[in-house]
Parts: sequence; C-alpha cells; structure tokens
Amino acid sequence: MESSSVAGATVFKPRTSIWFTGIAVLIAVGGLVSVLVTDGTAGLSAAAPLVGVAYLGWWLFWYPAVIFADEAVTLRNPLATIRVPWAALIDVDTKYALKLVTPSGAYTAWAAPAPGVWGTHAGKVEHVTNLPSTSYGPGGSVRPGDLKNTDSGYAAYLVRSRWQELVENGTLDVDHPDSVRRSWNWRHIAVAVLLIGAGAVQNVGS
Repeated sequence: MESSSVAGATVFKPRTSIWFTGIAVLIAVGGLVSVLVTDGTAGLSAAAPLVGVAYLGWWLFWYPAVIFADEAVTLRNPLATIRVPWAALIDVDTKYALKLVTPSGAYTAWAAPAPGVWGTHAGKVEHVTNLPSTSYGPGGSVRPGDLKNTDSGYAAYLVRSRWQELVENGTLDVDHPDSVRRSWNWRHIAVAVLLIGAGAVQNVGS
C-alpha cells in the first residue's frame, strides 16, 4: 500500500493497484500490436474490446482510492464516490475491507480490502503495536484486517489516527455533523458500458 499528498490531502492506494493496472494495459497493448501486425491499421476499427480491457484495468484498480482531507475522508470507488465528514464517523471496521460506519449507514472502500491468508501470516509484531486505541478489541486483540501491513489495516490506521487526533483536540462538532455525500461516477460508468457494448457488438458481428 502507498499514500501520497495531493493538494493538501493524503491519497491512499493499495500497492497492487499499479501491477493490476499495468497487466491490463500490457494485455491491451499486446493485443493492439497483434492486430496491427495481422490486419494492419484497418483492424484497429475492431479493437474496442482491447481498449475496454485497458480502461477497466484503470477504472477498477488505479482509480479507486481513500482520500484524507481536513474536513472528511473520501472513498473513491469505481461506481460511486462517498465523502464522510470526520464528525459523522462513529466506527471503523475491517472485517472484509475498510468500512466507515456513520449514523446514515456503512460505506466500504474498494481500495482497501482485508488481507487473505498470505497477508495475515506476513504480519509482524510492529504491525500490531502503537495502533490507535480503537484498533484493539477485548484483551488487546487485533483483527487480521487491522494489521498495519495490509491494505485495510493501513488505511484504517490512517483513518483512526486522524479521527483520534481530532477527538482529543476537541475540534469535532459531533452535535452538528455534515451529512455523508454520495455521488455516482456516471461518466466512468457510461464509458465502461459503451466499451463493453461495443465489444459485444463486435463479437456478435464477427
């Protein structure tokens, strides 16, 4: 996993996002080269499925992120973007992925899935120490999804650390929190539908 600063905000993405996106792009580029060699430039008119592979790789793996700003944490998922104000946050869960719980519902981050067996076994002592207090369960136990070496765990660590800091500073107005805002990513959805549709039409016509 990795985080970077962009325009005053911290952006978290899983480390594997660049690999999966790269694989999708390489498949698409390899296919396009094959089409050019076999059919020449005339074959590019039927390359919609390959463009679709590259686009879906970007949309599903590179685009998703968890964005931390002063006012809110934003979950940028493929289908929708959810802005959760810090004052609206009441719990953080990592059973299956990073999940932000608010009075109006729970919202899951596509970019921060919980670990599989390998990620759990790769945990070390430093991955379960010095975590925010809300990370620990009964008897100081830590859920596998809270291990700091995992996508869900590191994202949860960033959320809880910032949230705890705001609580301790007394800067959260929990009595008048902003509402959670969800906006559908219609442009990305439309592009995906068009590319998938174009690929389906091409397959039927071939």
